Amino acid sequence: MAIGSALSVGLIGLQAFVVDMQAFVSPGLPYFSIIGLPDASLSEARERVKSACQASGFAWPQTRVTVNLSPASLPKRGSSHDLAIAASVLSAAGAIPHDCLADVVVLGEVNLDGSVLPITGLLPILLHLRERGMRRVIVPRANREEADLVPGPDVVAVGHVGELMELMGGSSRYQPRDASRSDARQDVAGPPTRTPQPIGDMAEVLGQEEAKHALLIAAAGGHHLLMTGPPGAGKTMLASRLPGIMAPLDEAQQLEVASVRSICGTLSAYGITGVPPYEAPHHTASTAALVGGGSGTASPGAVTRAHHGVLFMDEAPEFSPRALQTLREPLESGIVSLSRSKGTTHYPARFQLVMAANPCPCGYGYGTGERCTCRERERLRYFSRLSGPILDRIDIQIDVAPADRLPTGDSADATTSAGMRATVAQARTAARERFRRQGWTCNAQAAGGWLRGNTPPSALGPVEKAVRDQRLSLRGADRALRLAWTLADLSGRASPRVEDVMQGIALRTRTP
Repeated sequence: MAIGSALSVGLIGLQAFVVDMQAFVSPGLPYFSIIGLPDASLSEARERVKSACQASGFAWPQTRVTVNLSPASLPKRGSSHDLAIAASVLSAAGAIPHDCLADVVVLGEVNLDGSVLPITGLLPILLHLRERGMRRVIVPRANREEADLVPGPDVVAVGHVGELMELMGGSSRYQPRDASRSDARQDVAGPPTRTPQPIGDMAEVLGQEEAKHALLIAAAGGHHLLMTGPPGAGKTMLASRLPGIMAPLDEAQQLEVASVRSICGTLSAYGITGVPPYEAPHHTASTAALVGGGSGTASPGAVTRAHHGVLFMDEAPEFSPRALQTLREPLESGIVSLSRSKGTTHYPARFQLVMAANPCPCGYGYGTGERCTCRERERLRYFSRLSGPILDRIDIQIDVAPADRLPTGDSADATTSAGMRATVAQARTAARERFRRQGWTCNAQAAGGWLRGNTPPSALGPVEKAVRDQRLSLRGADRALRLAWTLADLSGRASPRVEDVMQGIALRTRTP
């Protein structure tokens, strides 16, 4: 009887936990089993691990082999545990010393020929190991660049199970993979990703000064935004440039965004950057694609990929009502909770929502409406998809008028993204200093009690009147005050005035 051990790490959302692998080689008929709540892909590791070990010159035991994944109460998923399972079996069978894997975390997927393939989610795993003080980690060679992003742990990269055996003091016989083939497989761990498109400059948007000012307010205070206007007015163009005027992400936010991209397998396309993420799902996106889903343990959706960035929903009324309603929880809490049969997964989802909509189904119901071909019933049905609870959570609601002049070859707008970003950064700094004790980073996170208690009494009159006239709900009143504080920050004032509050109400209710 022999028992071998190895350590791996599992993920539930962005939360990592250490998995203790124990392999038990016992007398009996040849059989290989894995226990401890593995999912389907992890159960299939039996054939991958057995073939990979044999391809490394290891004679698989012709007895019963059992591998337990502890803690057994937590679900384990994915193929990132393959290499640790192989290491525990090799240790139990005596192919490598029994104590060589003490305090060593082993990560990687194995192929049938023994090669080690890259995995997703390595960045949050390494951050968790650094917090726990675990220093030595074995990762796939294709993940070496991602592993180098986290200083501290002693990372060793391997490309074959045979390399692991030799590294641990054993002997092996294997055929190394061709380097060109290995390079071609660098992205096997994640879905194909396209190169991120560069963010355009606000100077490229002709006119639309009111819309640009609304975007400036949204970026400065972290407010949600709805733009309504005819086709071709520039709504999509404006929204795509919002990340370029937002304050750069700090170090903690960069790591959170990079961790999400690591889980999604897209980190290699972006790297760690201070530019806020931008997600624009198609209006046919399902609920699972929007907020996350999947069997067993849920995977992140667009709202999580937009964490600390922008979620842009073009043609918002064309999204299914069910998908739109799922936004209510993350808009309030900044977290999306996905409950499945094997437990609940929590993903961060603190994003800025930007919606764009046409004034009617045909898109020409603006101005005099002469070109509009829609019936009144069709118009009501079109906008009724944006329910009251959703619209009440949108801080800024503006109309985007069509352009009234053609661009010329020498036309240039003085409103640049760089200048707007500097203004936003100053406003964010003022808000961060004001909310230092509360831990908030922008006005959109401020609690209603704080807003009502710190806004000058002389400035609260318009909000109280709007609530009495039922133009604003209590939630809407708090959001109007948040806008007023943002307007004060942009003007360099310590607190909002009456005109700031009135403008905040106008931005919420689309009234002059």
